[in-house]
Amino acid sequence: MRRTLHAEWTKLRTVPGTGRLLLAVIVLTAAVSAAAAATVSCRPVGCDHDVPKLSLMGVQVGQAAVAILAVLAISGEYGGGMIRTTLAAMPRRSHVLAAKAAILTGLTTAAGTVAVLVSVLGGRLILPGNGFTPAHGHPPLSLADGPTLRAAAGSVLYLALIALLSLGVATAVRDSAAAIGVVFGLLYVLSVLPFMISDPDWQRFLWRLSPMNAGLAIQSTTNLSALPLAPWAGLGVLAAWAAAVLLVGGLALRLRDA
Repeated sequence: MRRTLHAEWTKLRTVPGTGRLLLAVIVLTAAVSAAAAATVSCRPVGCDHDVPKLSLMGVQVGQAAVAILAVLAISGEYGGGMIRTTLAAMPRRSHVLAAKAAILTGLTTAAGTVAVLVSVLGGRLILPGNGFTPAHGHPPLSLADGPTLRAAAGSVLYLALIALLSLGVATAVRDSAAAIGVVFGLLYVLSVLPFMISDPDWQRFLWRLSPMNAGLAIQSTTNLSALPLAPWAGLGVLAAWAAAVLLVGGLALRLRDA
């Protein structure tokens, strides 16, 4: 397994787009989070914004770069025919997929950690100037605060799970464009579907089913009783999606010819 991990690490780090996509995760997440913090204000009478979630808004955009990176990690090999060489050198296909998943998880976790820390720092610096002050019930953002730490750490885990979900889709679909389309559909289309239906029971059901809505519940720190799912339960839904799709992708990799 060590040899397989080393081979997958070598392949992924030498692909020209890997570094740019990891940088895009950081830049997009931090920039959109800063923009969200800069455009929201708290009136003198007070406000009820979820400040940690507001400061981590960029995760919704940064995940797109994570998904593209994960898709290209395997679909690029199918497109160029390198997958045949990979499987000839490492015939245990489950080990190949596990190694890709491990390397992707490590890289995404590293980039996600930087992105989240920069986003929290940006919120800490920007939001007080927009009225989010202790006098209005909003102390400065700090990872020493339990809910804020949970939202930040959960956001990193969320990005890592998005990478695994995307890898599973790409392994099953093989084609880069089709796989990216499927992943974006699962994330963004399913996330807005509950708001297009008037029945509240169906809204709640579809919200719980959506990997993006459920997973991002981990960022919520206020009005938790109003959420369709508790924060960790929501992240569990995303983890179940990632595990199921990876299982399907692993079976497809094992049963189909390269």
